[in-house]
Amino acid sequence: MKKALITGINGQDGSYLAEFLLEKGYEVWGTVKRNSVSENQSSRINHIFENVNLEYCDINDLSSIIRVVEKSNPDEIYNLAAQSHVRISFDQPIYTSNTTGIGALNVIEAAKLINSDIKIYQASSSEMFGNNIDDDGYQRETTPMCPVSPYGCAKVFAYNISRNYRNSYNMFISNGILFNHESPRRGSNFVTAKVVKEAIKIKKGISSELKLGNLEASRDWGHAKDYCKAMWMILQHDKPDDFVCATGKSHTVKDLVEYTFSKLDLDWKKYVKIDEKFFRPEELDDLKGDPSKIKNELGWEQEYSFEDMIDEMIEYWDNKINKEV
Repeated sequence: MKKALITGINGQDGSYLAEFLLEKGYEVWGTVKRNSVSENQSSRINHIFENVNLEYCDINDLSSIIRVVEKSNPDEIYNLAAQSHVRISFDQPIYTSNTTGIGALNVIEAAKLINSDIKIYQASSSEMFGNNIDDDGYQRETTPMCPVSPYGCAKVFAYNISRNYRNSYNMFISNGILFNHESPRRGSNFVTAKVVKEAIKIKKGISSELKLGNLEASRDWGHAKDYCKAMWMILQHDKPDDFVCATGKSHTVKDLVEYTFSKLDLDWKKYVKIDEKFFRPEELDDLKGDPSKIKNELGWEQEYSFEDMIDEMIEYWDNKINKEV
């Protein structure tokens, strides 16, 4: 039985990945950062709570990572823990840099010290590219990185230190450069969940408006469930490497709003208000990934379309809000 350690197992991606690995017959370990409101910490993994081994750990604390890696003795580590909200990274740049950047180094260093044969997946991000786009309109593994947020900058450090340890110490460390991926488990302060949740509240007469920032920002949105399968496939490859995981199609925030409101028979223009506090100090205009490499080399294919993903989120939030009112 293979053993896997997932940092940030209680996040959106961690919960889907844990499910996937359990189905594959893995013994699954996961780290959770101690929170004073413990009731909400395991909500995404309550249904598999008895099947996973949870340990308190903070990736800013190297000693705690060493303890968990020694205790779990994993074959694979999936480093998903991070401060992952791009807009908030402008408000907490040092914390974001420490957690998202140095935190990744702590995980890698702990593995090197304990067992350098452990395979490591580093959760890299499309935010690393910033506004650099190849001439054909796509971003891929060879696109120069020029991030436009503290989060993107921290992810570039983590990406590069992963490659450095891979080359310096012959470690199996791979980067998954994942473009935006959403699901019903996405935190409600992320734009997809925010739009869906608020639109349903408007439909039910609970709310009267939705405040957003840049409606023209364009993103390549996929489903987290598809992307977690890609993480596993990346570590099953015969050599460590870096892969872009994306749908190859982009939609604007306006597209997201129009689709969601139309599914609820609402005219979005009556309810959506622009609020400058939701604009980033430096905007990222367009993200669209080229998944050719991961499809050709690993055989990865997505199952969910953009519309499938939003439909699933609408159903989830509709049911959840019905139970609350």
